[in-house]
Amino acid sequence: MLEYGAGNGRVSLALARAGIDVVALDLSKPMLASLVERLRCEAPAVRRRVRAVYGDMVSHALRRRFPLVIAPFNVVLHLYTPDEISGFLARVRAHLAPKGTFAFDFSLPQPEDLARDPKRRYRAPRFRHPSTGQLVRYAERFEYDPLRQLLTVWMEFAPEGGPPWTVPLTHRQFFPQEMRGWLRGAGFADVRYTADFAASAPDAGVDSLVVQARLARQSRF
Repeated sequence: MLEYGAGNGRVSLALARAGIDVVALDLSKPMLASLVERLRCEAPAVRRRVRAVYGDMVSHALRRRFPLVIAPFNVVLHLYTPDEISGFLARVRAHLAPKGTFAFDFSLPQPEDLARDPKRRYRAPRFRHPSTGQLVRYAERFEYDPLRQLLTVWMEFAPEGGPPWTVPLTHRQFFPQEMRGWLRGAGFADVRYTADFAASAPDAGVDSLVVQARLARQSRF
């Protein structure tokens, strides 16, 4: 199978331990280096099942097809423009076997987050840094661009006795029917949604969707 946004192997390693061959593709060289390092601690059979590949999920061509293509843990929310979305779906289509499955998840837009005051800091409980043991104050700011549908969360860390730092996280906001339209327009069919990593159908209280889709039979792509 092919995993997009594999990072340092949190999902890839679990799949390999279960006996599945995985091509783990990611654009972060440090994350892939961490995956390779983690593989050194695995059994030889597990190491043989994982192939780490450096590449852009919008354009990288592997020249082979897979019965299963996945993009777990909000990977698709890092597709910020229409060209990136269509390019990614074209790559998935090119890599998916005719009767294969494309599976991914994405968090749904939360109206309260999109409407937050971008000048206000929303504080959370302090926590201890896992390496230094320092108490760290934590707060978030939310900035939403409604025209591009991009939500940036500024995560602010302020350790006691140390310099503060800020980490931005930007996610494209997809609405359920919009995502269905993107998939159908890219040549996918049998689009199914389930709720919050369970087998149940989504309802109004769902936070994230798991999506499964297949190539449309009439697709000429």
